[in-house]
Amino acid sequence: MVSNKSRQNQYFVGERHFEIPELKLLIDASQASKFLTAKRSNAVIDKLLALSSCYQAKELADGLYFDSQVKPKNENAYITADLLLTAISEKKRVQFMYFEIGPDKAKTYKHNRQIYEFSPWRFLWNSDSYYIAGYSESHGKVIRFRIDRIAAPKLTEKDAVPMPEDFDLAAFVKSVFQMYDGPLLDVTLKCENEMMKTIIDRFGEDVDTKIIDSRHFTAKVSVMASKTFYGWVFGMGGSIRITAPAEAVGAYREMIERAAKSFAP
Repeated sequence: MVSNKSRQNQYFVGERHFEIPELKLLIDASQASKFLTAKRSNAVIDKLLALSSCYQAKELADGLYFDSQVKPKNENAYITADLLLTAISEKKRVQFMYFEIGPDKAKTYKHNRQIYEFSPWRFLWNSDSYYIAGYSESHGKVIRFRIDRIAAPKLTEKDAVPMPEDFDLAAFVKSVFQMYDGPLLDVTLKCENEMMKTIIDRFGEDVDTKIIDSRHFTAKVSVMASKTFYGWVFGMGGSIRITAPAEAVGAYREMIERAAKSFAP
């Protein structure tokens, strides 16, 4: 608060914690989040609006809209995230069950309701979903779980397995989210010019690219050459093609042939 000393003292806020564009971004993120319920999003937005003036709050609030179809119906995931945050802070393990969603939209608990013992390390955000990464006793390795698929979480008194100092979180994230498990290959992609945005969105601005003619460029990327990667290329409808190495070209062609056969009468 800044004071203007005069015959009549005047007070005004010299600088707010957040600029208006920053608040707008945070509000939009809360509004769009598929992790927060509509009720929780509204509560977060109200708190963010309180950080602005009454005039700015009205301006920020105009046009707010929730797509209720993509919002979760309960706050179990929010409560789970709070427990995991406590576990990280106190360096304790947690126990929980884990489920997937079956074709009938019902919960299918993994391995007959197995209880997982887990040392949480870091929260991860990917494709509008929230994950927790850490060491799983059941798997005997570092793994990640989607937080809204965790059921009946419980904080234990057991000390967590610490995250190794040399653990490469960036490499882990790339392996489990970008292209999933598969051999790491240096792949050359031939791309139509309009695909540059897509390439940068996927691989970052430092990706190695080269213009080859008026309509195409190449991108050299290191990827986990898996079905997920090949499916991503296929989804580009021919605007991105694999040209090297031969191993990747052959695997991609084989996947397409198998897919074609599955539609054969």
